Amino acid sequence: MFRGVRRGVTWAVLLSLTASLAACGSGSGAGGDLTTEKVTLRFTWWGADDRHKRTQQVIEMFQRKHPNITVKGEFKEWNGYWDSLATTMAANDAPDVMQMDELYIASYAERGALLDLNEARKHLDTANFDQKALATGAIAGKQYGLPVGLGMYSIMANLDLLAKYQIPVPDDTKWSWDDLERIGDQVSKAAGGAAFGVQSPGINDAAGLSIRARQQGKAIFDADAKVVLPEEIARDYWQYILDLSKTGVAAPPSVTIEKASAGLNQSATATGTAAFGLWWNTQLTALTAASGAKLKLMRLPGETQGTAPGAYYKPSMFWSVSARSEHPAEAAAFVSFLANDEEAAKVLLTERGVPANQKIREAIAGQLKDTDKAAKEYLDTVPVSDPPRITPNGASTLDTILKRHTEDVLFGRTTPDAAARSFVREVQSEVDAAR
Repeated sequence: MFRGVRRGVTWAVLLSLTASLAACGSGSGAGGDLTTEKVTLRFTWWGADDRHKRTQQVIEMFQRKHPNITVKGEFKEWNGYWDSLATTMAANDAPDVMQMDELYIASYAERGALLDLNEARKHLDTANFDQKALATGAIAGKQYGLPVGLGMYSIMANLDLLAKYQIPVPDDTKWSWDDLERIGDQVSKAAGGAAFGVQSPGINDAAGLSIRARQQGKAIFDADAKVVLPEEIARDYWQYILDLSKTGVAAPPSVTIEKASAGLNQSATATGTAAFGLWWNTQLTALTAASGAKLKLMRLPGETQGTAPGAYYKPSMFWSVSARSEHPAEAAAFVSFLANDEEAAKVLLTERGVPANQKIREAIAGQLKDTDKAAKEYLDTVPVSDPPRITPNGASTLDTILKRHTEDVLFGRTTPDAAARSFVREVQSEVDAAR
């Protein structure tokens, strides 16, 4: 559900939003009464066929309850979604309601393209959303996105591999990162090259680095979008990854990069060649199907040794409303329906992630697969702290930068210390350039 972000967004088009939206207000009429006249809302999302079919069913359900409102669906594959959205925004032809991603929400919100949903409280019910969940879509007190689904970073453990090599399942309520390395080493030695203890982190996203920083009371960005990550935390993170590789706890660099580039189904976890891997809890169903193994969600190492829980809620995506919508009240009512209607939820289920709405999570629990139930239980029971600051405008390349530095460290092209210094400077430069 938390897929990689396409990097080919037409940033020149997106940057043009600054000028085109400069005089734009933040959506007048969002708190007014719903109209009885006929209106049409445009609603856009990315996804595959199953999502389209489920979403269309829910649109039809909404239209039956609001016969004067027509919702026109506009869906695309991920690869073309962001170019299209940026182009329509710049042309003052934005959809009324849109699916929004965490990496881009700040870019749109800070250019005045998104409605502050607080203005639409009359029509948008958020009573059943945890405040930490709502905070994932807020910037400077304004709610620019309502989280659709939530995920949390976790360790995915292959219980079949552990049983095969007679390695006890660790106690995840108190284990450390050193424990993960030690137990991973036991697996690697027992497997004799047929499998490894740990799937190397630092390749797919920056969440692992963020977790390590948060456990030490630090963060990658502060509220003002300044990179405040201490270099020593980044250095230690890359040293840990390098040690896993050098000692054989993780696969050799060439194997690690090859599997990471091939996607989820070819990952070490999916192919049964690593006993432990860092994944989002919502990926349990897909990884179980791909591996055919018995997988278990485990809490992150280091949570009890740290100064604060590193775990946090990660939105699968948001519902956002255009600041230029001619029908902001009706758009907000539609978003509220998507987020709160139990019958709609029974159609959507977890296709967009484990619902962020706590009441809805319980309403659909009986319809979930065992793996989705496990993902829900993990979300409901693992302690979290406040979410990190939304990825700042200009920092959507964060994952790409981190992946490049990880590869350079693994292949000996740079040192963990040099990678840490370079990473902090480069990310700050990207943020500064977008201002």
